[in-house]
Amino acid sequence: HTPMYFFLSNLSFCDICYSTVLTPKMLVTFLSEHKSSTFSGCVLQSFLFAVYATMEAILLSVMAYDRYAAIASPLLYTVIMTQKVCVQMVLASYLGGLFNALTHTIGLLQLDFCGPNIVNHYFCDIPPLLKLSCSDAHNNEMLLLIFSGIIAVFTFIIVMVSYIRIIVAIQRIRSAEGRCKAFSTCVSHLTAVTLFYGSGTFSYIQPSSQYSLEQEKVSSVFCTLVIPLLNPLIYSLRN
Repeated sequence: HTPMYFFLSNLSFCDICYSTVLTPKMLVTFLSEHKSSTFSGCVLQSFLFAVYATMEAILLSVMAYDRYAAIASPLLYTVIMTQKVCVQMVLASYLGGLFNALTHTIGLLQLDFCGPNIVNHYFCDIPPLLKLSCSDAHNNEMLLLIFSGIIAVFTFIIVMVSYIRIIVAIQRIRSAEGRCKAFSTCVSHLTAVTLFYGSGTFSYIQPSSQYSLEQEKVSSVFCTLVIPLLNPLIYSLRN
């Protein structure tokens, strides 16, 4: 169980980080009469949010593979999921988050903002910031769509393939009690994946012509406040 708890601790760290990045400023915005932020502060917030959101997507796919290894190859589990492999997987999620966030942040800094720079959102996120630019942000929007799509599709394929193989492995278990016990170890992760990918799809993986700011606001709040709150409860249900 050590790899599973190692990944869970990193997932919890990720949830804490991007809630910390967004929630205090969001509360200040709600309570203060002067709702303002510096440009550098706004860019930093959007950068950190992109880092941790990408990291969580990759971590969830890594955890799906971990569940597959535990159920399909229980005798080889400790050989497959060594400490070195686990550290490398988590490091890959950090580097993936940094690369994705840096790409969009560098592109954002190359745009001109003529004003009035009123962010129609609860926090500084990349899509509403692109809407404020007086430059042509079409390339940035396409880059956001492509990167978000690649990350979502790649991680989702890992999750789907892992769970298809998990189902095949569970069907080979003869006792009903054994099948139920094996599947119960995946329910919490499957719930977290559904919530995360569902909210993320509404926010980022859609053409700019179909972009709805109000829809994106609700989805972002759900993704940044509700999901980090629910994750500890979801992962404790099995116990």
